Amino acid sequence: MRAEGNIFRDIPFSPAEEETLSILSTRNLRIERIVSTGQASAEGFWYEQKENEWIVVLRGRGVIEYEDGSLTELGEGDWLHIPARLRHRVKETSSDRPTVWLAVFHR
Repeated sequence: MRAEGNIFRDIPFSPAEEETLSILSTRNLRIERIVSTGQASAEGFWYEQKENEWIVVLRGRGVIEYEDGSLTELGEGDWLHIPARLRHRVKETSSDRPTVWLAVFHR
């Protein structure tokens, strides 16, 4: 099946909520556009996914924190690969404009 779109179409500016849009999902692969505007993971919350995650910041900025306290700061064009089961959280995102992430989850 053919599909097409524009990753920047209908970018919401909603400080209250993060938005996730599923772009493609198969048994071994999931691609999502995530738009954050100042959101962060709840204090004490950690992602610990069964899948590997590759993310790139297309617009804005974000900071990923790991359980050991280390941080990775991401600006426009920066990407990061997070191995499955590595505990991490979103420490912060741009609050003055939307941060647009492209997240690819794979087995």
